[in-house]
Amino acid sequence: MGVKELDVLFEDNHVLVVNKPAGLLVHGDETGDITLADLAKEYIKKKYNKPGNVFIGVVHRLDRPVSGVVLMAKTSKALTRLNELFRSKKTQKTYWAVVQNKPQQEQGTLIHWLVKDSSKNVTKAFARENNSGLRSELHYKLLSASNGKYLLEVNPITGRPHQIRVQLASMKCVILGDLKYGAAQPLPDKSIALHARQLQFEHPTLKTPVTVNAPPPDAPVWQPFRSLI
Repeated sequence: MGVKELDVLFEDNHVLVVNKPAGLLVHGDETGDITLADLAKEYIKKKYNKPGNVFIGVVHRLDRPVSGVVLMAKTSKALTRLNELFRSKKTQKTYWAVVQNKPQQEQGTLIHWLVKDSSKNVTKAFARENNSGLRSELHYKLLSASNGKYLLEVNPITGRPHQIRVQLASMKCVILGDLKYGAAQPLPDKSIALHARQLQFEHPTLKTPVTVNAPPPDAPVWQPFRSLI
């Protein structure tokens, strides 16, 4: 992926919001692969002809196989304020997920206690409270159906690792391509059909509401639902 392909959804002096493609890391890991943060820094360097180091603060993350809205800060002041918004749950995130089974109820709330196994990078969901689990909550509703595939809109109330993936799988609505949580087969591009569709937040300096929408990828799994964009 080249810098020209960075899909910028919103930008001003303080924030940069982009549409992350599936397969791209947000932050670096042991693979050493190029990251979204790397691309954002290079984009700013070239666009504004800035020499030396460029500041980019990543406010939140998406799993590597997930696409969609990622918010970054262009100043340390903005990063501090945006981090506080996320900590205090004053942002609203909306995801789209294509799943392989229809939920028994077309909308509802899921509450689980999630335990992450870091050695295997997998999370387990428990229906009852336990000492090691983190309470996790999301709302979902069925938006559309096509050829035995179902599009869900998901609003997570908490932000836990793999939360949407494992909570939907717990009600037999496994996300397409998500082999880690029970999908029948991979998607051709090794992504999973989970997309961060919308992010609403308060601007860190103007204090005005900002809403950013990201169109889902052009991949075939999303094509039946493009009329909803």
